[in-house]
Amino acid sequence: MGLGGQETSSFVSDFLEKCGGYAVLDGGFATELERHGADLNDPLWSAKCLISSPHLVRRVHLDYLDAGANVIITASYQATIQGFEAKGFSKEEAKALIRKSVEIAIEAREIYYDKLQSRRPVLVAASVGSYGAYLADGSEYSGNYGDAVTVETLKDFHRERVQILANSGADLIAFETTPNKIEAKAYAELLEEEGIDIPAWFSFTSKDGINVVSGDSISECTSIADSCKQVVAVGINCTPPRFIHGLVSLIRKVTSKPIVIYPNSGETYDGLTKQWVQSSGEVDEEFADIVIGKWHEAGASLFGGCCRTTPNTIRAISRVLSNQKSSAINEDA
Repeated sequence: MGLGGQETSSFVSDFLEKCGGYAVLDGGFATELERHGADLNDPLWSAKCLISSPHLVRRVHLDYLDAGANVIITASYQATIQGFEAKGFSKEEAKALIRKSVEIAIEAREIYYDKLQSRRPVLVAASVGSYGAYLADGSEYSGNYGDAVTVETLKDFHRERVQILANSGADLIAFETTPNKIEAKAYAELLEEEGIDIPAWFSFTSKDGINVVSGDSISECTSIADSCKQVVAVGINCTPPRFIHGLVSLIRKVTSKPIVIYPNSGETYDGLTKQWVQSSGEVDEEFADIVIGKWHEAGASLFGGCCRTTPNTIRAISRVLSNQKSSAINEDA
């Protein structure tokens, strides 16, 4: 879709208006691939399926569209040129696989549209995971890259992938699970320097409800995103639901841009053992009720799920939001 003649600031607000005031994102992707039989014990994680089982990627996209998602996020979170090259692929093959992640999502959207009499708004968001996600050593959940990693290091790492995704046909770029302000700054500078002309959102991850996982304050990180004209929404992902309300309130104090929220199930990921640790995760209906009861009231307008959430979670969120829209229409009537 790109920005074209459209003002960056109106991109999401126009989209939200078409959706009825709120939009629904998809949910956990890698965990759904695993549920369908994919083995993701690999440094590429979900991006492995771009090579071995693209049909499963398409299937998960379609499951979320059927559940009511207005935004589907590509399987490129851990798809990097460097990661594919480490698996023996050439640079050109790596670039093609990154583009493929968007092509599959666009194809899923077209398949979905072909089944419908009318087209509800659906955006394809090209996922960009952090440098720590590429390292696959758990550092995306600590945000500690060491003193040797600078803003310039991170810009050089992300540059080509961002360029590819910006020209892939995606509607926007989702910079996800951002663990520290240095990476947020790298993203913002990269978007400006490269003249990226499609919108983006920055979403951060937290484990205490006040700071991002590195210890940098969410307010500082939000300020970096707010100052970047290409960024059309700011938010939180892969974070326990119990922290979301407070984080949305902190974000809203810094920016007037739309807020995007897609927490995990409430379980905790151990980056060293690569396993999910059980905790008091929200069940689907409770999770969905919180969307309206707390998160929307605090200022969020785009809602979905991250790791360990499912199409049932998204279906419940979509149902609650639809009921909310119907109630608002009846009150206005």
